[in-house]
Amino acid sequence: MDRIKQRRRGDTRQRIQDVALELLAEQGYEKTSLREIAERLDVTKAALYYHFKTKEEIIVSLFEDLTKPIEDLIEWGRQQPHTLATKQEIVRRYSQALTDAAPLFRFMQENQATVRDLSIGDMFKNRMLGVREIIIDPAAPLVDQVRCISAMFTLHAGMFVLHDLAGDEAEKRRAVLEVAIDLVTQAHEGTHPS
Repeated sequence: MDRIKQRRRGDTRQRIQDVALELLAEQGYEKTSLREIAERLDVTKAALYYHFKTKEEIIVSLFEDLTKPIEDLIEWGRQQPHTLATKQEIVRRYSQALTDAAPLFRFMQENQATVRDLSIGDMFKNRMLGVREIIIDPAAPLVDQVRCISAMFTLHAGMFVLHDLAGDEAEKRRAVLEVAIDLVTQAHEGTHPS
């Protein structure tokens, strides 16, 4: 019985996160209230408070849940050698993590001032530094380090700017991933010429 109750509680928490993110993306952080989130969920404000006391708690929990794969990637990457295969795998996994967390990153992009003020701003910065640490070979020339960082920015830019281009979303994601992998490949080959 406790296991069922725990699973239901988890489902409610996730439902709150999903609805809150939807509302926050539609209206912005400042214009969305906990009351509106509760109404959209068709629950009382007290029921919402049981799980989250503030909008910031909801956003922080979303950030922690949706960026867990990035944290796992950083831990994995720290254990790997700076080989081309490792760098390519980092780019692939990072691309997938960004795709899976796209609604959160869109919210962050559209609410940059708010994100800077919330605790997720620093958490996001630390995750980005962690990804930078595992993708860059510290012994590589500066131009090759920049190529590796540019691969990460290519993946970020692909989430936002490619929506305006015609074409299938999956096809656009593959094209962005291909360019990012080309950048780390070129960087690696510049550092380790044949």
